Amino acid sequence: MLRTHTCGELSVEQVGQTATLCGWVDTIRDFGGVTFIDLRDRYGRTQVVFNPDAGEEVLKLVNSLRSEFVIKVVGKVRARPAGQENKKIATGGIEFLASHLEVLNESLTPPFTPGQKDIPGEDLRLKHRYLDLRREQMMSTLLLRSRIIKGMRDYCADNGFIDVETPILGRSTPEGARDYLVPSRVFNGTFYALPQSPQIYKQIMMIAGYDRYIQVARCFRDEDLRADRQPEFTQLDLEMSFVDSEDVISMIDGMMQKLAKDILGIELQLPLPRLTFDEAMTRFGHDAPDLRFEMEIVDCTDVAANCGFGVFKGTAEAGNFVRGINAKNGASKYSRRKIDELTSMVKEDFGAKGLAWFRCEDDGTLFSPIAKFFSEDHLEEIKQKMGAEPGDLMLFIADTWEVSCKSLYSLRKRIGAEMELYDPKQMHFSWIVEFPMFDRDEENDRWSAMHHPFTAPLEECLSQLDDAPEKSRAQAYDLVINGYEAGGGTIRIHDSAIQQKVFGLLGLDEKSAEERFGFLLDALRYGAPPHGGIALGIDRVVMLFAQLDNIRDCIAFPKTQKAMDMMTEAPNQVDAAQLCELGIEITDQAND
Repeated sequence: MLRTHTCGELSVEQVGQTATLCGWVDTIRDFGGVTFIDLRDRYGRTQVVFNPDAGEEVLKLVNSLRSEFVIKVVGKVRARPAGQENKKIATGGIEFLASHLEVLNESLTPPFTPGQKDIPGEDLRLKHRYLDLRREQMMSTLLLRSRIIKGMRDYCADNGFIDVETPILGRSTPEGARDYLVPSRVFNGTFYALPQSPQIYKQIMMIAGYDRYIQVARCFRDEDLRADRQPEFTQLDLEMSFVDSEDVISMIDGMMQKLAKDILGIELQLPLPRLTFDEAMTRFGHDAPDLRFEMEIVDCTDVAANCGFGVFKGTAEAGNFVRGINAKNGASKYSRRKIDELTSMVKEDFGAKGLAWFRCEDDGTLFSPIAKFFSEDHLEEIKQKMGAEPGDLMLFIADTWEVSCKSLYSLRKRIGAEMELYDPKQMHFSWIVEFPMFDRDEENDRWSAMHHPFTAPLEECLSQLDDAPEKSRAQAYDLVINGYEAGGGTIRIHDSAIQQKVFGLLGLDEKSAEERFGFLLDALRYGAPPHGGIALGIDRVVMLFAQLDNIRDCIAFPKTQKAMDMMTEAPNQVDAAQLCELGIEITDQAND
């Protein structure tokens, strides 16, 4: 070992001892003959002192040092003078009096330094990710990530799970997003697909008798990206046999309780709260609501149907909805200009026809440009339904169910943040359960799976697969943390006949199903136990535990929103000989 201690290890207990440190030059301060250097590694920082006693050769070398040089220093630990201790760092009680200096590697002038206060733009940081990863916050986040993954693994090991790796090169199967395809050189014209998840493999592990499986799995989806999405991501994949939804949810409840206590020092009360999908959409307009604050959606369609305001009345008569939220004490915080901004948002982003509003005045009356179209009784009824008090601002959407949900969810989320209705450091864990089995794919005039094609319906909904699939509810459950889906799982179909029926509803006839999933259907016919599981998004869990806004800040080498690696400049072109070997010819799609 080149060093005897790390830069975060020395303390007053080692005063008088000789030690060797290695690290990066963080800052240099020259006080006319005495030079102070903060030496940094991932464990911390140590103040290194060079004085004239170090000798002319050492001092000459000290003068050549620059930011991010990698050096080795030998010297003695001494206590800092009284009153000069730095209580902000672990080594703040000592300093390191150097007698020997060796430059292990020099550095070009960096485009930014890890310790600078003004963080540069993301493109520059991603281009020089090796410098960005030296920042204290990045190191702290990746160490947190490591602790979370270890905590997950330890919890699962303590509960009898075994860790099994599944293939990265597999078969392309329809699972909702585009596959990343890998051409085969040996079987010309055929392709592997990178896994969107190990879904089928983990089900086969259950069929094989390994009743508790986990894997920290790499997954790949060729889809449009957002701040909390990446083309390649990591999830904790977990599967159990002879279980129902309650068993899986209870297992993850325990895991979240352990992580919250060990990582955040929070005591979670179990069981975690639950909402059905229908409750979440009715009360919050979204299947992953932020429950750190209230402001629930209220349905006023019945009042609207009898009022004199044509927009409300017409919406109700057309079978659509008039729903609103009450921003408590929001009247003084939202001027007409700000309300106009909210109106533009719901129009442009969600296609809403408009945004109606009422303000509850000091005397308890409701004021609005549209108040004249309502009788006193109707205004009082709205006030009672919305729980309005003086100073409140009520916002209403009159539209379809889908538009009202999306608009009011977005308004609630924005107002909650702008009015600081919750502590950003607060953590709230909950479950959304009993999702619909299917979405309607209007473009292709068929059903699509809400979760994935292998999801089992609730027992009481089995008959609805034949006559009312739109009413069928799934044995599906999502873990929600602070308004983000942190994981999702289902109980799987373990009966081949039911699986074939679901494939049929999804537009896969018997022949097509056999071609794509014949191996799974065969496996289900050889004694498949009841089984189910969940996939927890590790990147997203780390983002939430670290209280970050962008998932890229908790991944060592992330892609941009265009799925590019700024550092290595991937994706990149390859040699024509490689393409020829694979039997691939590049065409100009723009001219096709």
